[in-house]
Amino acid sequence: MTVTKPVFDRLGFWLWVGSFLIVLGLALWSPDTRSVVHIYRHGSEAFLSREPLYHVQAAMGYLYAPAFAALYVPLVKLGPHLGSVLWHVLGFGALTFAAMRQVRKIGGQEQTWLLSFGLFLALPMALAALRNGQATILLTGACWFLTLSALEGRRAESFFWATLAIIAKPTAIIMLLLVGALRPRLIPVLALAVLLVLAIPYGFAPADYINAQYQDFFRMLTSMTVDPTGSFVPADFTAPFTRFGMPLSESQATIVRVVAGLLTLWAVLQFDRRLDANISGLAIFLIAAFYMCVFNPRVEQNTYAMVAVPAGLCIALLWRERGAGAMRWFLATLLFVTGLTSVDPRLHDLFHLWFRPISISIIACLLVGWFWTQGRQNVPTPGAVAHG
Repeated sequence: MTVTKPVFDRLGFWLWVGSFLIVLGLALWSPDTRSVVHIYRHGSEAFLSREPLYHVQAAMGYLYAPAFAALYVPLVKLGPHLGSVLWHVLGFGALTFAAMRQVRKIGGQEQTWLLSFGLFLALPMALAALRNGQATILLTGACWFLTLSALEGRRAESFFWATLAIIAKPTAIIMLLLVGALRPRLIPVLALAVLLVLAIPYGFAPADYINAQYQDFFRMLTSMTVDPTGSFVPADFTAPFTRFGMPLSESQATIVRVVAGLLTLWAVLQFDRRLDANISGLAIFLIAAFYMCVFNPRVEQNTYAMVAVPAGLCIALLWRERGAGAMRWFLATLLFVTGLTSVDPRLHDLFHLWFRPISISIIACLLVGWFWTQGRQNVPTPGAVAHG
């Protein structure tokens, strides 16, 4: 700490903000270059014209709920330049403030350093998704806020963030299921959020049109495969097997996802019980983000931005501990370098799709193991009796 703290006390945070300002400048200059925002815009335009939103057979293009198309209309009306800038600001703000809230929740000394160093480590992996304006950034911030709000028992906040998360991406249902398991009293709130998202489009278009879109939407969600020859090539845990000539069948992949989901559920329940309340939210969200990246069949390379910031904060938290010098250096280097594998076309071709599932799995498993040791230290001694 004596060497790193003076350097990263604020440098990482300003690099994070400065990089995003450059992204905003590029988005304002050319909103459709290296961007997926035009897909959101075309989805809203199709919604306004009452045209089909989805291409079920290709499973590409617009992949979000009809509510997303309806609520993105105001940004379409602002034009491609201003609308793109505001969309980028919305995602970046949600993710950054979620990280800041998490650091305040952790408490202790050197909170500024903790945030700054964590964002520095996460920047290379998150920057591409920030540049592209991907909804993954908004999804990450909303799910992170949902985790913290739910653990604190804040019903109204949980409802808001659950609603925003589902609108951002249907993948958020995984986070809602975990939150429901952690806090059963919030299940009605989470169910109401889902119903609201389903109902929103009916306020902006005829029921027959919305019903048809929902039919295509649910068909598309259940038609994902592990076929690497299709229009979409997944970057989940199946990618390394495909890359090295040992592709998994769809049934095998489904079994692995179910087992991993059960292990994830067990782990978050254990951490909720064993860890200090100040860090349990970070550990739980790290596991959830890891599952949503590595075991989600609709994962692209830039989807791993979802796990970048929570992993960076976890490594920064580990960095404050004594006796973990080798592991903290290894994890920090691996997370930072993993985000740099696309800076050169030759590196991109070499590491594309298969490397990130492996590196993120290593990082997440080591961090989960470290959190587990922290939990063991907080478990009361059997037979101990509280007095007072």
